[in-house]
Amino acid sequence: MPGDREVDFKRLEASLAPGEPAIFEAADFAKHPGLVRGYIGPQVLRELGIRYLVDPRVVTGTSWVTGANEPGKHAANVVAGRDFTPDGTIEAAEVRAGDPCPRCGAELSIDRGIEIGHIFQLGRKYADAAGLDALGPDGKPIRVTMGSYGIGVSRAVAVIAEQAHDALGLVWPREVAPADVHIVGTGKENQIEAALELGAELESRGLRVLVDDRPQVSPGVKFKDAELLGLPTIVVVGRGLSQGVVELRDRVTGEKQEIPLAEAADRVLAAVNA
Repeated sequence: MPGDREVDFKRLEASLAPGEPAIFEAADFAKHPGLVRGYIGPQVLRELGIRYLVDPRVVTGTSWVTGANEPGKHAANVVAGRDFTPDGTIEAAEVRAGDPCPRCGAELSIDRGIEIGHIFQLGRKYADAAGLDALGPDGKPIRVTMGSYGIGVSRAVAVIAEQAHDALGLVWPREVAPADVHIVGTGKENQIEAALELGAELESRGLRVLVDDRPQVSPGVKFKDAELLGLPTIVVVGRGLSQGVVELRDRVTGEKQEIPLAEAADRVLAAVNA
């Protein structure tokens, strides 16, 4: 294959299945003295009785620099169809952005993906071991073919974290957030007590609530933790409580507003259901 490409071992395995490719080792070279390790060229392979396949880019009339089948030497201007004739082609090279699509010819683009689910073809290995049969159309038992299909819960969480975050921490989409609202009581007993009361009222209205009622933790740490956890709605019960107000924060937009404590439950419920 072209020297600027690497072998994609998965593609190689798929192309040769059910055969299993193996890397030539020193012992293999010892058995084939006509092959010079590191300097193999296609010119002598047919003479040695070795069947070989080439990358589809190696077409008749193209010229290449190859090994010269001598230690430390290369051969230039080795022409396909003149100096060597392969036994066929094989798709085993790495795919790069810009390569033509084998179906439509358009340029391929390569983007990172995240595996959150999988499908395994199990065949009949375990069905044979368990003697697992089902009745066929004619009423006679037939051996089943098994498959495994799954979505990883922990992987799904990792995907959300990778796709929904900012410099401060997670930004949970409301549809999958572990709680609807995060209430932060900033430290004084009356503030924590008010936070717990608001949390209980919101829970009674059907919301999932997380209340930070840690008495020995500073307000700054609690604020950072709330941003890091990233629940979509944050309510801060702090100094404004003395004036009868609490702070309502939108984790996605960063918008903050002071609202009357007496209206807090209704306003939070409206924000969650917006």
